[in-house]
Amino acid sequence: MTSCYKYLRYTNSPTRRSLSSLVTSNFVSYSPSVFARRQFSNTATMANIQNTKKTYKLNTGDEIPAIGLGTWQSKPGEVEKAVEAALRAGYRHIDTAFAYGNEKEVGQGIRASGVPREEIWLTTKLDNPWHKRVQEGIAKSLENLGTSYVDLYLMHWPSSTDPNDLKKHYPDWDFVDTWREMQKLVGTGKVKNIGVSNFGIKNLERLLNDPSCKVVPAVNQIELHPGNPSPKLIAYNKSKGIHSSGYSPLGSSDSPLYSNETIKSIAEAKGRSPQQVLLAWGLQKGWSVLPKSVTESRVKANFDLDGWGLTDEEVAKIDAIPDRFKVCGDDWLPEGVKVFFGDDE
Repeated sequence: MTSCYKYLRYTNSPTRRSLSSLVTSNFVSYSPSVFARRQFSNTATMANIQNTKKTYKLNTGDEIPAIGLGTWQSKPGEVEKAVEAALRAGYRHIDTAFAYGNEKEVGQGIRASGVPREEIWLTTKLDNPWHKRVQEGIAKSLENLGTSYVDLYLMHWPSSTDPNDLKKHYPDWDFVDTWREMQKLVGTGKVKNIGVSNFGIKNLERLLNDPSCKVVPAVNQIELHPGNPSPKLIAYNKSKGIHSSGYSPLGSSDSPLYSNETIKSIAEAKGRSPQQVLLAWGLQKGWSVLPKSVTESRVKANFDLDGWGLTDEEVAKIDAIPDRFKVCGDDWLPEGVKVFFGDDE
């Protein structure tokens, strides 16, 4: 999957008038006293923000913590300590996958933290070569994690591959077949919720419209950051009662977003890091965020999101950033398999 780890840049979107300019223009008619009262109200409201306690209710009624620790691209030997540090810092949401090769370390980190398992939201994912073996796939992940259940089990990609040749797609097995098998896990006690990842509108429609689909995915985990905001996909997910969860919310460890002038100016004005501003933006857009780090200080900094927030104008300025790029593409999948269809799936 190494070819997934590269930037895919799209042509800049057409220049458009920033929503922030519209917001700013509205201030002209305000009297100083009215403006001051609104500013005070906003400050007071932001002081009460508790993002670290925030949850989103899923279509099953379960509540997923808004901030989770991502473990994608973490080197062996680093994940256990990162998970332990995150849980000790207050995180209650850990995201992993069989494909990451670190489920065992995640389980070790959970146990080392001393935080009771029932207080932790744990997500893992079915890998592509296991699409025909869903029951075996979840059993292997549970064994690796050292737990009897996961809170969320995702189909990692809408692509089934031959375990004996990862460049081959099963011609007789579709992701709709995989979902049919995943639905059988509901009620077994092995998973509390099932969902999908890296699904665009086209593939979601095909899944939801198939007669075999009896369970609407609780979550669609997708790449989400200002360089890949996917507003149409977010709106589609919402219309179907599917929660959007964002991986790579910072745009990768060497993200070009860190040097973006809009992000930098907002961060400097607030005395925050670009990473914190990016996470606050995602939360205020309405999706859960999964920042990845194995450095304890950064793990803690990524969780320092209480007592402050972004104004509507600041959110609009970030929305207006025109550059588009993806961290993870689909060119590493078997020949002929495509899951992404432009800068707004």
